[in-house]
Amino acid sequence: MSQRGTPLSRSRWAYMRSGDSSLATDAALLRNLAEFFGVDRDYLLDEAGEIPRLVDAQLELLRALRESRVRNFAARQLQGISPETLEKLRQVIDDRKKQKGGNGVAGL
Repeated sequence: MSQRGTPLSRSRWAYMRSGDSSLATDAALLRNLAEFFGVDRDYLLDEAGEIPRLVDAQLELLRALRESRVRNFAARQLQGISPETLEKLRQVIDDRKKQKGGNGVAGL
């Protein structure tokens, strides 16, 4: 990133990840980050643009991994609960996901 003219310190990276600072909207930095990660240079700047297939696939994988982790945790914590109750819990979770838009990573 330094070679591209936008050095990225740990604190600056933290601001970028959290979105808490005006640094998070620095166009040159966003373009260089997109290029560094191999996505279209305008990807991080164009809110109306489509999500690249690779990014979409990675987000779907992340969602699946998080869901799996939650499912495994629940299985360990809910030992001894009847299958009927587990099915009802699963239905509540599925209904909640549908209400929040289905596959958003942040909604898990």
